[in-house]
Amino acid sequence: MKKLLALGSVLVATALFADAELIKSAKDFGLEPLPKDAAELTAALNKINVKPMDVTPEKINLGKMLYFEPRLSKSSIISCNTCHNLAAGGVDGVPASTGHAWAPNPHHVNAPTTLNSVLNSAQFWDGRAADLAAQAQGPMVAEPEMASTPELIEARLKSMPEYVELFKIYKDGITFANVADAIGAFETTLITPTRFDDFLNGKEDALSAEEQAGLKVFLDKGCATCHNGPILGGTMQPFGVAGKYAFADTGDFKGDANGMVRTPTLLNINRTAPYFHNGMIWDLAEAVKQMGSVQLGIEINDDEAKSIVTFLKALDGKMPEITYPVLPASTNDTPKPELNYK
Repeated sequence: MKKLLALGSVLVATALFADAELIKSAKDFGLEPLPKDAAELTAALNKINVKPMDVTPEKINLGKMLYFEPRLSKSSIISCNTCHNLAAGGVDGVPASTGHAWAPNPHHVNAPTTLNSVLNSAQFWDGRAADLAAQAQGPMVAEPEMASTPELIEARLKSMPEYVELFKIYKDGITFANVADAIGAFETTLITPTRFDDFLNGKEDALSAEEQAGLKVFLDKGCATCHNGPILGGTMQPFGVAGKYAFADTGDFKGDANGMVRTPTLLNINRTAPYFHNGMIWDLAEAVKQMGSVQLGIEINDDEAKSIVTFLKALDGKMPEITYPVLPASTNDTPKPELNYK
């Protein structure tokens, strides 16, 4: 009996040692836990050379209203939440988003998630915006998206006394730049802690044995070369390093001027299908295998892909609790919707 107890103790100690070694290995590959507070978030942003936003509770509250505000669009029916639905992983769940007058995105670009987007080193697939406030301006005035103008947005908001009062937190009141700033402030709160963060922080039983095995395959195959940091992605990387993406000719997106593409976060990846910049792959295991050939120049077999997917599903995070805001009523002075149906 004593021998059995001793053997059991050895097995437990060995397992704990293995877990600790895997945590160390993950950190050595550059995987980090999500920041737990404002100070850690600032440190994480400084590490990726992103200037932290000036965030206050008042800005966050206003930004939440504006995130759900369809009157920022020309038609008055499209909001940020239309394509970045916070009830559905921060995405719209279609290959290419539908915008003004029901037009599909002309570049066949898939809407990235807004969850944890504060920790991207740059915004948009091609990294053309430096931060969340700069990113928020783009879709509002893009013709295939919300199709509005700064002047129309300002006129609509100024026509509603409640918004005029809320924007007094800015010295210059309602401006297009302040609208985007408030939306960005709200988006800084959309962080989704996971069991994987607990694991990296030393809670060795936060991941099951199967999930830990998947993490090991993920590391051994080289996936963490691009998918690292606190959101397992978010940095600009070359795409098609080792082979051609199977759907490279769907849409005309080619990355930035140097062919660099922002690596998508893997947090909540189980919630954000379809995958890749043009949303052409729906099956997560197939996406894993495609990345093996396109980026790593290796074959990831079915069993390995299944194991990696088991780990990736452990990256489903705790969703932020969002109460749907009640928006101000339009007035007789509020510019009317322009639907432009085709």
